[in-house]
Amino acid sequence: MIFKDNTVRRIEPSATPFPALFKGTYIVVLHMKKGAVITVGRLGGFQFKKGWYYYVGSAFGPGGLGARLTHHLTVSRKPHWHLDYLRPHTQVRDILISDENQHLEHVWAGILASHPGMSAPVRGFGSSDCRCPAHLFFSSKKI
Repeated sequence: MIFKDNTVRRIEPSATPFPALFKGTYIVVLHMKKGAVITVGRLGGFQFKKGWYYYVGSAFGPGGLGARLTHHLTVSRKPHWHLDYLRPHTQVRDILISDENQHLEHVWAGILASHPGMSAPVRGFGSSDCRCPAHLFFSSKKI
């Protein structure tokens, strides 16, 4: 794991229901078995390669991490977040969380962006409310 901070914990995607009381930052690790062209809301259509995707987000609103991660584990009929468009084509393989009362998603996005072999496949994915180039990252191999 590239995050060596002891405030980052790994939780199993099958560990639902998640504790609703915690708020914090998360990374959903997804695997795509075969590439696909996917339309991501207003961002448009993009070719996604087979491989590993890392989506960085935060949940400081009502329901916290529990509600947000439960949503991301479900394939949504009415997509709301950019990740909802990717979910039907992927499997959630891992989740990393920090329940620190700090907005770490921008720091984590910077760490992933600078990691060797990592790229941001769609500019603006998951980052329409901030200045980060993206909150979704791709690697052909699991990191």
